[in-house]
Amino acid sequence: MDTNYEDLISIFAKTTDPEEMKKLFEEMLTPSERKDLVLRWNLMKDLYRGLPQREIAASYGISLCKITRGSKILKQKDSYCKRLLSDRYDDHLHI
Repeated sequence: MDTNYEDLISIFAKTTDPEEMKKLFEEMLTPSERKDLVLRWNLMKDLYRGLPQREIAASYGISLCKITRGSKILKQKDSYCKRLLSDRYDDHLHI
């Protein structure tokens, strides 16, 4: 794998303070990139909750193609995203 990518992953993994992570994202990502990241996470949450893909697409004004990728990820047996969503939201009534 690309050592630059591995270096970046290591930096993110070592950043455990939420405020520092927020600052890192603000310094590294443009507002548009941060918006895209939040959109991706919201799509994953909606899919995890079982909302229909067409409803999600209409809600965010995006194509079904963007949603399909997230759906495939959540269907994988060893999906880390699915585990994160489960750990974070299964004990809560609202996502």
